[in-house]
Amino acid sequence: MRHNTPDTIKRAERFQIILIGEGILVGAIAGLIVLLYRICLEYAGKWLKQILAYASGNPGRMAGWFAVLLLLAWIVAKLVQFEPMISGSGIPQLEGEMVGKLDQTWWRVLPAKFLGGFLCLTGGLALGREGPSIQLGAMVGKGVSRGLDRGKTEEKFLLTCGASAGLSAAFHAPLAGVMFSLEEVHKNFSVSVLVSVMSASLTADFLCSNVLGVSSVFQFDILHALPIHSYGMIVALGVILGVLGAFYNWFTLKSQEIYNKATFLRPEVKAMIPFVCAGILGFTAPDLLGSGHALIEYLTNSDVMLKSVLFLLIGRFIFSAVSFGSGAPGGIFFPLLVIGGYIGGAFATISVQYFGLNPMYINNFVLLAMAGYFAAIVRAPLTGIILIFEMTGSLSQMLSLSVVSIVAYVVAILMKSKPIYESLLERLLQKRGESVTDETGEKVLANFVVKQGSSIEEELIRNVKWPDNCLLVAIQRGTDEIIPKGKTKLQAGDLIVTMTDERDMGVIHEKMEALCQERF
Repeated sequence: MRHNTPDTIKRAERFQIILIGEGILVGAIAGLIVLLYRICLEYAGKWLKQILAYASGNPGRMAGWFAVLLLLAWIVAKLVQFEPMISGSGIPQLEGEMVGKLDQTWWRVLPAKFLGGFLCLTGGLALGREGPSIQLGAMVGKGVSRGLDRGKTEEKFLLTCGASAGLSAAFHAPLAGVMFSLEEVHKNFSVSVLVSVMSASLTADFLCSNVLGVSSVFQFDILHALPIHSYGMIVALGVILGVLGAFYNWFTLKSQEIYNKATFLRPEVKAMIPFVCAGILGFTAPDLLGSGHALIEYLTNSDVMLKSVLFLLIGRFIFSAVSFGSGAPGGIFFPLLVIGGYIGGAFATISVQYFGLNPMYINNFVLLAMAGYFAAIVRAPLTGIILIFEMTGSLSQMLSLSVVSIVAYVVAILMKSKPIYESLLERLLQKRGESVTDETGEKVLANFVVKQGSSIEEELIRNVKWPDNCLLVAIQRGTDEIIPKGKTKLQAGDLIVTMTDERDMGVIHEKMEALCQERF
């Protein structure tokens, strides 16, 4: 079904009601798929431990496990060749689709990503479940959109709903799912998308909670909030996290670049590298395998020596880069939280030994470092704060979480480190050549928020140099909807609704974002 301009505008007027029902539908389907994915990954972790215990010390069995790992790597490589969009976490692919530069085939991505992520975690690669869960959820949103024959405008709302549902179901974190999808995926906070995204996120979380329970992801005690005189240490930790976050982004991209430059290696051989490393670590340092959930439990519930903390931190950092750089299907979201937690653990342990910090505050710094490291790498501080709160169930650290996240965020910006998913998307587009869009001529609505300090704030519409082939449909100011006229003066917080052909969306999105962003 083709959607002409009047139909598109008329349907947009009913978005807020229509999308609630569609959000619940997407949340229910995405929640079920991610729930099944989580259950499969739990079995993968159990099987891996049993296999390593069975094979350890027996050369024949160990050789047999390495043969299985090579087979798993070969299957994963074939899956990535079958559907290249499943490579990596899947979040950059989703962001590329949101700005009209990529077009994923949802019915190919769903089974390939599911199976690929499962095989990678079965092999012990240091990858997370959150990126695949977000991509799986988003592809459910796209599938629902295509099944209901929705236009591109509604499809992007449903992609956002699916992403929110995926993260919510992956971590039992509905608020973080909402915030991440708005802050990182959709890039604005309009009422229409907020309500539908909340519907999807809560639906998915409800389904998973009924099966897996409502316990938080991390189970460790925070006995007391940090005293005010410790905030100098929090700022120092934030600076360290900002620097190390910038290094993480550089190192991750560098590892990916090294794999890409090894053109003399077949894709199957490249995939075998992290699997073989996982086999070696499985019989020498098994704690470094998998998503790393047990590492945080070990750090926060045991009296760990500084040497052990540093060994696990460095080993985990390198193995995560080796795993992700290969292009294997899996996320960096959870692994970077683990690395951040160990940075906090090392910082606190050193502070206890040399600066008189009370040992009961070590877990506080572990929690703070997870949020600050996330803020420095992903550049989504609100999501990081809410995510850590939901994953730990601790409300007492909100002020200190905010301080460390802001400091790490600012330091990462000063170091000119781009957000990791933005960098990964740029790398993906460079690899594919020019931008990819589907030239159907279909009309697409998009929303852009006028930021305070932007070049168009307090400007008359007629004085702004708008992108070519871009129609201003409406200006939403609070609860009022204003018809754009030449003499209309734009204000900070205004939501500009534009319409364009789908084929022009990628270019226009970039130009509109540049107009609406703050000037530095």
